[in-house]
Amino acid sequence: MSDDGGDANDAASFDDDPDEDMNMDDMGEEEADNEGEEGEGGDRVGDEIELLEDNDDAGEAVPVADRITTPYMTKYERARVLGTRALQISMNAPVLVELEGESDPLQIALKELRQRKIPITIRRFLPDGSFEDWNVDELIIPDEQNLLPREFEIDVTARSAPTFRPG
Repeated sequence: MSDDGGDANDAASFDDDPDEDMNMDDMGEEEADNEGEEGEGGDRVGDEIELLEDNDDAGEAVPVADRITTPYMTKYERARVLGTRALQISMNAPVLVELEGESDPLQIALKELRQRKIPITIRRFLPDGSFEDWNVDELIIPDEQNLLPREFEIDVTARSAPTFRPG
């Protein structure tokens, strides 16, 4: 018995030429029309690529003075900014704050957010297709109490209820 579960005699009866059994009547119209149109390297000949023109309807940046969205960072923006920055830090991006023994990229990203040093711009799209760009340092972070300084972080190594680290 071979590795594929069949006997050696079965391998001899296997047909390597699928075109022999396939009838052109079984093929759909599109497949029959496109058969033989492949050029060198498997590229299709005759296919055209439609280039999109710059539309006047496409979104434009809203000037800073005319912004209409809230200046508060949402919890979704916060999560995405922290995750993106933590990924950058884990891939050896330069850290923009002084490290005090932190090695976890997410903790470093939190520290950068606390000090408003994250070099990321948030783009908020509006229903009319325009958008507003906000730098992280321009936004008010409503969950700032969750960005506790290190001496007030919850000690997750405690065996009982969470306790605060001594200062």
